[in-house]
Formats: sequence, structure tokens, C-alpha cells
Amino acid sequence: MSENTAIRAEGVGKEYYIGASKTKYQTFGEAVTNTVTQPFRKVAGLIRGRAAAASGLEERIWALNDVSFEIKHGEAVGIIGKNGAGKTTLLKILARITSPTTGHVDIRGRVGALLEVGTGFHPELTGRENIYLNGAILGMSKGDVTRKFDEIVDFSGVERFIDTPVKHYSSGMHMRLAFSVAAHLEPDILIIDEVLAVGDSEFQRKCFNKMEDAGQSGRTVLFVSHNMAAIARFCDRAILLESGAIVEDGAADSVVSGYLMASMGKAAHQEWPEFESAPGNECVRVSSVRVVGANRVTAESIDMRRPVGIEISFSILKKELIFVPAISVFGDSGTHILNALDTSPKWREPQEEGDYRVIAWIPANLLNEGTLIVTVFLMDIWRYSGKPIKYAFITEAVAFQVVDSEGGPSGKGDYPQHWQAAIYPMLEWDTTRA
Repeated sequence: MSENTAIRAEGVGKEYYIGASKTKYQTFGEAVTNTVTQPFRKVAGLIRGRAAAASGLEERIWALNDVSFEIKHGEAVGIIGKNGAGKTTLLKILARITSPTTGHVDIRGRVGALLEVGTGFHPELTGRENIYLNGAILGMSKGDVTRKFDEIVDFSGVERFIDTPVKHYSSGMHMRLAFSVAAHLEPDILIIDEVLAVGDSEFQRKCFNKMEDAGQSGRTVLFVSHNMAAIARFCDRAILLESGAIVEDGAADSVVSGYLMASMGKAAHQEWPEFESAPGNECVRVSSVRVVGANRVTAESIDMRRPVGIEISFSILKKELIFVPAISVFGDSGTHILNALDTSPKWREPQEEGDYRVIAWIPANLLNEGTLIVTVFLMDIWRYSGKPIKYAFITEAVAFQVVDSEGGPSGKGDYPQHWQAAIYPMLEWDTTRA
């Protein structure tokens, strides 16, 4: 394991038995006795487990299966995947909360983990006492914790209740204090599960800013979330888990884009060869929608420095029809980025029957990196009262990825990292000396 490696996992697997086991809480005396007898019980348990599995009383499942990877010091890595993919199990193994069934993990550095609301807190102790307890668990002296204490309490926002037993805290207060402790006691490796979703939006922003500070200070961060925008913003690298195995490991933008487009079932080109089933009505039918580059070839990814076109092919079936083509573009988290319609005077007049193709060109140096989803309209906005008349309406018709792959001038300038925003325009700046 090299000096620059913070975490190395080799062939990690985790097996669980389900169906017959019962959870039993132990007294302290029982825990001591069980520690002494553990080698004998492990053999007996293995025999019982095999017998139970053979009899059908228990089912064995592999939450993780042959997982291997290496994470360098200072990396911010997102762990993504569907529910049940093995994300939380992996983090529990890395945090030494549970041990792997197969393989091993080597970790260099002090680990701070926030996996579940209240994890690591004793419910009968106050918030103050739990701060010192967690510091001791991390190997910090009382003096070290005391120097950080006011900063921890101020960030958490629970100062009024700091001397109240945490069993009386709400889940949000638990999470606030737990994150503040995990982040401010300065572990070498910070492991964060989806628990940030418990907090309000203001506190979530504070958490993300703190995580960015941790990454920039050279600490290693592992982050599990279903918020793909947060993963793309915060992480340079992402690991995609599926059924307990790694299916992709690479740049966060690329992994997130592939995961989202696969899960949505969306692509850069969609067509309807059967005329009767094509979107529309007796007035107009859409035959295809696709994303194209400047060469008018279908493109699943576009560099942010290049224009991108949304092509709509359709047939007008009735004379005297007035409508206008339009598009809406959304981010993968549902953020509404832009609306656009063809303002050409021709669409104020009835069009002849026949086949048409229009392309809406989104200019270069406008869109930020990320996965974008396009909804397409053909609607009459000129002759209506109340709401526009929608002759064709295709929700999430196509999707594409905006990437920063070419280098050179862009709205980002020399800024090397992802900057969270819906657009990234290259503006003209006029500077004068006052």
C-alpha cells in the first residue's frame, strides 16, 4: 500500500443470512463472555448457518461481492447506485462498524463516519458529553476537542440543547450535531451517508461547503447520495454499485451521466416509426427527436464550448394550422434551466401540409456540465384563451451530457473544478479604472 493511498479494498464481500436469525441485545457481562468464546461460537455458527441454509430456514445473500478499489489521499469519491446496491454496507465496512466476510480493507488515517442519524451517540449522554466521547473515539485528547468545541456547537445550531440528553433530540438535531462533530474533529477520512437529506436546505448547503473545505484541505471524503447533482458537484470520482458489485469507476460526471441515462431509459435519439402511435393528434404527428452536434450528427455528449441542436421532425396533417415548435431543458435533479420557442414570423402563419424538420440551436459557452433532459412541444400560443393549445407534447423526449473535454476558452476560464450552476455563459466583461 503506497504512501499516497488512503483506502485499499481487495476482494471485499459481505454475506448475510436472512429468515431465521433474531437480534438479541447483550449485557456487558455477556459481551465479555462472548468475546472469550467467540472463536468457538464462530465455528458453531458457521455449522448452524450451513445447516439452516440447507434446510431452507435461512437464505444467504451477498450484499457485496468481490469489490476492489483504491482511493488516494485527498480524493472526493461518490458511491452511487440503486437502493440495495450495497452502498451503505460498503461504508460500514470502511468505517469498521462491520467486518467483511471475504477480502480485506487497508486504511491509512483516522476515520470519521456519519452513516445513520444518531450513530455513535449515546442517548443518555448530553450533546456536550457526546462531543467529547466522539473525540475520544477518534483518538483526540480532551484539549484538542475543547479547542474545537465552540466551533462544533456553533455550526450545529443546537447550542440551546447542548446540555440536554440526545435522546430528546429530533432527528434533524441528531444529524446536525453528528455532522458537525464528524467534520470538525478533522479525521483524515470523512465518510458520509445519505443522512444529509434529513436536514433543511440551509443546513445542507452548510454541509456541502464544509465537505468542499475538507476536500480542499487534503482530507479524503467518501459520499453516498441519491442526489446526483450533489455527487457531480462535490466529487471528482464516482463508483457505481449494482447488486453488490462495482460496474463502473471513473470521473464523476461520466459515471453519473451514464447511470442517470440508463435509469431513465433516455437516449439522444428517439423516433416513432409507426405513424398512428407517434406523439400528436389528427393535426400533427412527431416522427423523431434527437440531439445533434454542429455537424448535425446525433450526439450523446457535447463539449460546453460547442453549440448543440435539438432536432424535431414532424408532419403537418391539416391546412390552416398555426403552431410553434418549442423546447424546455431540465437538469437531472429537475432544475428548470430554460424554455425556448421559434420566434420566426413564419410560425404566425398557417403552414402547408407535409413533412418538416426544425432544429433549436443552443449556443456554445452557455450550458454547464451535467446531464440535461429535453421536453418538446408543438403548440399554438397565438390563438388561445387561458392555456396554449398543445398539438404534441413529449415529456423527457431526449437526454444528453454536457462535458468539459476540449480545454481552451470557456465561461469557466482557468477554474479547474465543477461549479454548481444551471448555465455557464461566456460573458463580455467591460473593465474601466474608476
